Amino acid sequence: MTQDEYLRDVAQLQQRHWPADIPRAPAYRFGEVPMTEYLRRWAALQPDKPAFIYYGAELSYRQLDQQSDALAALLARHGVRQGERVAVFLGNCPQFVVAFYAILKLGAVHVPVNPLFKEAELVYELNDTGAKVAIVQDQLMPLVQAVQDRAPLSTIFTTSFADALPAAPTIPVPESIRQPKIECPGTIDLLRALAEEPGACPAVQVGLDDVAALNYTGGTTGMPKGCVHTQRNMLYTAATTCTVGSPGSPDDISINFFPVFWIAGEDFALLFPVFSGGTCVLLARWDPVGFMAAVQRYRVNVAGLLVDNAVELLEHPEATRYALRSLQRVRVSSFVKKLNIDYRRRWQALTGTVMAEAAWGMTETHTCDTFTTGMQDEDFDLKAQPVFVGLPMPGTEFKICDFDSGALKPLDEEGEICCRSPSLLKGYWNKPEASAQALRDGWLHTGDIGVIDAMGYLHFLGRRKEMLKVKGMSVFPAEIEALLGQNPAILGSGVIGRADAERGQVPVAFIRVDPARRAEVDEQQLIAWCRRNMASYKVPEIRFVDALPMTATGKVKKEELAKLL
Repeated sequence: MTQDEYLRDVAQLQQRHWPADIPRAPAYRFGEVPMTEYLRRWAALQPDKPAFIYYGAELSYRQLDQQSDALAALLARHGVRQGERVAVFLGNCPQFVVAFYAILKLGAVHVPVNPLFKEAELVYELNDTGAKVAIVQDQLMPLVQAVQDRAPLSTIFTTSFADALPAAPTIPVPESIRQPKIECPGTIDLLRALAEEPGACPAVQVGLDDVAALNYTGGTTGMPKGCVHTQRNMLYTAATTCTVGSPGSPDDISINFFPVFWIAGEDFALLFPVFSGGTCVLLARWDPVGFMAAVQRYRVNVAGLLVDNAVELLEHPEATRYALRSLQRVRVSSFVKKLNIDYRRRWQALTGTVMAEAAWGMTETHTCDTFTTGMQDEDFDLKAQPVFVGLPMPGTEFKICDFDSGALKPLDEEGEICCRSPSLLKGYWNKPEASAQALRDGWLHTGDIGVIDAMGYLHFLGRRKEMLKVKGMSVFPAEIEALLGQNPAILGSGVIGRADAERGQVPVAFIRVDPARRAEVDEQQLIAWCRRNMASYKVPEIRFVDALPMTATGKVKKEELAKLL
């Protein structure tokens, strides 16, 4: 079978099982134009509507458009030209949003920097991108000062959470955010400079396929790689995700607490609201009470969560005090805790809505590549397989290939997930060899193991480097973790392998148990539970831990677990 025949047959299967209410093509309200043009259009159509709400402080579409114009002019006056990289080293705040759109308007390149970085990580990213200009949160300036003589930075703008918070917040503000402004000598105060900026936004011709952002992968080993993304990547991701309803219209009010430097935060906070013309309630960080108070006050109807966050809300003693039934579309990501039927039932009882998996994605693809919307009837998505990730977004294609030969694998056979999509990265910044290895003939070879089943649905089985061989049988840690997530006593798990002379490898599960139930659970009870819920060769050894080592993007650090062996 040729590749064209394979793709045609898979597409026909997928179309046959396409949910009735889901459009089969992305919708572009203003056409395929840069995201900055979407901002300008909405600013003209609904100038006074809040684009963002930050603890009660509102940033209207007109203000966002005008302030990003002013910042683009300010950056240009300080030497930023088209194609130059600008580092944004901020937590979640409206200034981040303004900076993002200013950089895009200027045709420069947005470089989000993880606020949790230490010296070595910061030096690496600044030097890798060659960023000469940075916009930095005042609380992070000591770290920047410590590395400044080892990095190319020449101009630094600073700003503060205190600059953005209203005098009388409408919802609780975390104590770590309620800090006084710190003066940073030798830097330019961002908001003060913006207020004094007389210049107009430079007239720059910015194409959809110009480099717009370097989004660094949050790998668990090695130094991150900068994924080269364009505004076309951003636009397609927004169009497809908003078309399937998350969010989808100017009437939507979404909420975001995901770190905005993270690709999922960029999508959900910076792109989707402006693409759809809705309002985003932006939180500086996850806070269960702040989240519930915001949903109640602003009648939020669209939310993205980790399953861990949803479970924290379900078990929060004050959950029933808040009105949460405005929530209509809630997408969750299973990292440590996994979505299961029990969580779904409890969430529906609390909010009246059905929690759905956000599905499969990578930083390389701008994350939103499959969807499970419309697949929740009778819990079809959860019963299909713990690693079910649904159908490809309109315009995205998948194939499953042999890792070594690249040959196509038949349906229901595992192999490497390969993805072709308008949102694919253009390459890894400064890494031609890694780019050539990952991008071949227009396809991203992901390193993920997956299956396309006989109905055309994609299943994710884990990273190839994590796959175990137990007596010759393939065992996927992600699947064991998903199954363990169905045990109500388990708060999270990480599974790795250890060498074994007889079996080749043995799965070992590091498990964090709910402290309230610790006395009820011991190793033998969990092993017995595993034997009832998974094939015997998958049953792991059990190691109890008080906490799991996590990356900044919410993944378990498997290399840290290996040290515990």
